[in-house]
Amino acid sequence: MVNPASQYESGATRLEHDLLGEREVPAEYYYGVQTLRALENFNISGVTLNFYPDLIDALAMVKQAAAEANHELGLLEPTIKDAIIKACTEITNGKFHNQFVVDMIQGGAGTSTNMNANEVIANRALEHLGYSKGEYQYCHPLNHVNMSQSTNDAYPTAVKIALINSNKKLVRVLESLIESFRAKAKEFAHVIKMGRTQLQDAVPMTLGQEFEAYAVTLSEEVERLNQNVRLFLEVNMGATAIGTGINSDPDYPEKVIKHLRKISGLDLVLASNLVEATQDTGAFVMYSSAVKRLAVKLSKISNDLRLLSSGPRTGLNEINLPPMQPGSSIMPGKVNPVIPEVVNQIAFKVIGNDLTVTLAAEGGQLELNVFEPVIVQSLFESIEMLKNGMNTLKYRCIDGITANEERCRSMVHNSIGLVTALNPYIGYEASTQLAKEALVTNKSVYDLVLQKGLLSKQQLDTILAPENMVKPRKLNL
Repeated sequence: MVNPASQYESGATRLEHDLLGEREVPAEYYYGVQTLRALENFNISGVTLNFYPDLIDALAMVKQAAAEANHELGLLEPTIKDAIIKACTEITNGKFHNQFVVDMIQGGAGTSTNMNANEVIANRALEHLGYSKGEYQYCHPLNHVNMSQSTNDAYPTAVKIALINSNKKLVRVLESLIESFRAKAKEFAHVIKMGRTQLQDAVPMTLGQEFEAYAVTLSEEVERLNQNVRLFLEVNMGATAIGTGINSDPDYPEKVIKHLRKISGLDLVLASNLVEATQDTGAFVMYSSAVKRLAVKLSKISNDLRLLSSGPRTGLNEINLPPMQPGSSIMPGKVNPVIPEVVNQIAFKVIGNDLTVTLAAEGGQLELNVFEPVIVQSLFESIEMLKNGMNTLKYRCIDGITANEERCRSMVHNSIGLVTALNPYIGYEASTQLAKEALVTNKSVYDLVLQKGLLSKQQLDTILAPENMVKPRKLNL
């Protein structure tokens, strides 16, 4: 694994120690010995904490709220509190993110992530106090930065705050994509085409109706994401190790939540039962299901776009996707629907990540779910991929789609599906016979009706006008 902080190395080191002994830590690094061990132990995915700034910011918020609460309780000296808060504020302002180097997937239920934050904040606070990194007797990662906390309440609380803030960005991208579909719905409102069920001709509709349906189905996901993300407002700060609150003041939970609400700007609430809240990952399962549902819908829409643009000579060819790149190394002139294809693949990953979240939640044991890191990694990966995928779909596909209007109209005129409109006038049986005869003789439904004298030309023109078949209307039987 390439160390994101390696560009700062001078060769100088400082000596730090932990439970397992002493280690030399590069002098420039703000993280310490426990983070160093995590780097060595968890070279797993290559995706580190600094890939997700919202998570780093949320960790700093949690540490700042804890420092405020501990100071209010008389447990933390004002100078140390101020130094910790300065360090946390710098982090939420975007500094030192390259020092958060632990792999997102890790053993220890998030301990390495928590210690990465504790060490970076402690060492930066030491500098504010006028000391050197590693002089932990003046500001300690555990005794001061982690005071009244455990990984088991600080880590999931930070994750929930980060997911709430990440969801806001996801929803903004989704809403922008919805607007693109709505714009196309208006642009194509006059384009008559054939609707299909089971990939067979059904009844006429407009291309605008088709694109408006995409906008509406995605709009439902805005509501669903926002509904499920509200589950993350309940946190377990003050639970410490398993929910009993050991090593924390009885008044700490109330005070830390008060400060965390102010710092985060979120309406956070303390869980009613901290033992339950520390082991339960149900909120992650629910939110993951909403993210998956969005992915499934995006994939279905992408399937449709590939079908509607298929051809150009031997497929449906009702719409044109903007050409993005040559489609073949052997077939000249071929252009593939590469943007919908990549969205399909993103959806497959998100669906797989949802299964990972489900299995990890189920795998929890007793008072803690040690698999939270893979839950967290899966959710953040899904959100990031969906944001990127939806932006790509909007700007490199949807906004540039054009309609093949004459192709759409000609397929309606030649479709056997027109016979559906005759049901109320000549009955289902007669309509069925017309459809069968039209297929066998290759004649149009229109010509056969006139030939058989079933309806007058004026009646037929009114009934079979495609514009009259894309919405309900009064029947004159």
